[in-house]
Amino acid sequence: MRPSRLNARTVLLILAEAFLLYGGMIVAVYLRLASFDADDELIMKHGFYKAALATIFCLTAFYLYDLYDFVVMHDRRELVLRLIQALGLAWTALALTFYAMPKLMIGRGVSLIALPLALTLMVVWRLTIHWFLGHPQFGEKILIVGAGSNAIEIAREALNRPDAGYRILGFVDGDSQLLGRSLINPRVIGLTSELGEIVKREGVDRIVVAQAERRGQFPTEQLLQLSLSGDISIEEGAAFYERLTGRVSLDMVRPSWLIFSGRGRQARLNAFTRAAMHRIIALLGALLSLPIAIITAILIKLDSPGPVLFKQERVGKNGRAFTIMKFRSMRVDAEKDGPVWAKTSDDRTTRIGRIIRKARVDEIPQFWNILKGDMNFVGPRPERPHFVEQLAQEIPYYEQRHLIAPGLTGWAQIKYPYGASIEDARQKLQYDLYYIKNQSLMLDAAIMFETIKTILFSRGAR
Repeated sequence: MRPSRLNARTVLLILAEAFLLYGGMIVAVYLRLASFDADDELIMKHGFYKAALATIFCLTAFYLYDLYDFVVMHDRRELVLRLIQALGLAWTALALTFYAMPKLMIGRGVSLIALPLALTLMVVWRLTIHWFLGHPQFGEKILIVGAGSNAIEIAREALNRPDAGYRILGFVDGDSQLLGRSLINPRVIGLTSELGEIVKREGVDRIVVAQAERRGQFPTEQLLQLSLSGDISIEEGAAFYERLTGRVSLDMVRPSWLIFSGRGRQARLNAFTRAAMHRIIALLGALLSLPIAIITAILIKLDSPGPVLFKQERVGKNGRAFTIMKFRSMRVDAEKDGPVWAKTSDDRTTRIGRIIRKARVDEIPQFWNILKGDMNFVGPRPERPHFVEQLAQEIPYYEQRHLIAPGLTGWAQIKYPYGASIEDARQKLQYDLYYIKNQSLMLDAAIMFETIKTILFSRGAR
């Protein structure tokens, strides 16, 4: 399972909720209208299609409120609150739609019954799912080989995501002195020499190998026998961590990861297809945003002295420098003392600048950078040469983010809040490396949808 992407669990959840919401609408029709009138409403007046439209509105609202993010599902109060807000948004949007197009309304008064019915169904359904996913008897049983810092970090991430469906049984290690020691919550339950017996006794479903030092300690024979038996899944720790968190751990990544993640001919073809799609989207975006861009340019000119556009050198694919363009949101003397990272409530921004940065309108000119081929729509955000040089010295593998074209938005931008420090850059790099390894049209589409949601809710801007 890859976080925030359309995995099997998310698809099943969407399908189940579509069935419940659609069924709830049909039941509401029969509760509000007599049997004969209900049949007429559903068949003769296309009520089944209207119910499907209402279902789509609800599912879209659930997505906007992150209700398909399993981290949100972990908090019951937050879950119920978001369900209420999402259904309220969906019904408001439906009311406006019905007002504009009355023929789409499914029976007079049906919505008054359908709303509380849908809310009840969703709350009961989600709390039931929440209980099942969090129950210790359900989920995949995980045994971690190793007891070092990497093993502990993997267990900690899994424990922080109980609804991901993983149950950490404990650790096994070659050091007998660690036997029985509690590392976080699970403890060291055995030695690597006893691996086969522990797997059978505990009913292990998956082994995660997270030994930092493997020379002379790696249980090759035991793991080989278990792998050949076909009864259990065995996974490398860094790969499991990546699937669980949606980022690549810099502490676990090895040079071999970069070697075997090299892009072949098929990957280059996919990159060409994605770049073409990104340019088409950028062209449409530039045309649709033209009225906003013209108004923004006028307001910037009226608000403060200086040029409308802000141009700055950034580092692109393969370390090649290019000039990025944005609408100017700061004073012309904002960096008279040298380059600095943006801050929360940055006092260098102009009055109009604060508004356009919050609404992300200042990014519109970058459509031109995409059309020129300097950038893609999705990719690691391009950084300035001054900071790239500094960060490359502080953070391992930082230069690897330049293997692909930078983007207007990216996986790191939707998964991590705006950062202005070396530690923030380190955290974002882990998401950038994940994107570089897993880039695809589906992931790009997911990032674009999440970006739209971020803009609508004004998250992360400074």
